[in-house]
Amino acid sequence: MRRFYLLLWLHWLVRVVLCTLLIAAVGSALATLFIYIKQGSQPIDEAVSAALFDIWYFWFVLSLNIALLFVLFRSVKYLFNRCHAGYVLRLKVCEAKEEFIDPVGYGDLVKVWRKWFMLLIWLVGALMVLAVAFTYIFTSYTTLFAWFNIYILYLFIALGAYLSFIFLIARCKAIKVVKCSSL
Repeated sequence: MRRFYLLLWLHWLVRVVLCTLLIAAVGSALATLFIYIKQGSQPIDEAVSAALFDIWYFWFVLSLNIALLFVLFRSVKYLFNRCHAGYVLRLKVCEAKEEFIDPVGYGDLVKVWRKWFMLLIWLVGALMVLAVAFTYIFTSYTTLFAWFNIYILYLFIALGAYLSFIFLIARCKAIKVVKCSSL
């Protein structure tokens, strides 16, 4: 089972990272293009290209955070009905019945996503408390959050997601792990 959760998490993590980066890059490119056209489409020289890159980077960081929330919702759909190490996550039609939804749509995931997202928030918070305690006890940082930035938060989200997949099955009765041969 550990291999199943590890492969499920790795598949999820690659998908989340790539989709987030792609959406953020496209969104920031569109914002940069809009600003470039709105400012009169100056001929591109060294100064203009440096300015365009600065604008793109500014919007990339902003859109990265927005894209992450969007991709976290979309990523839950792809957890289901994909075989990993001989097992697959299936979403039940009803908690009491053993009928499964195939294919899983976004409308089917609202309750599951809310439970998963709240579980992820609590796990990330717990990991941050442990990290702050570890930092306070074992390092020489003068402030508690001197090491904290958005990329560290992304790392906590990735680690919390691994744990959330394990706890989600126990927390949400509509999800079941079944062997792949039963598909």
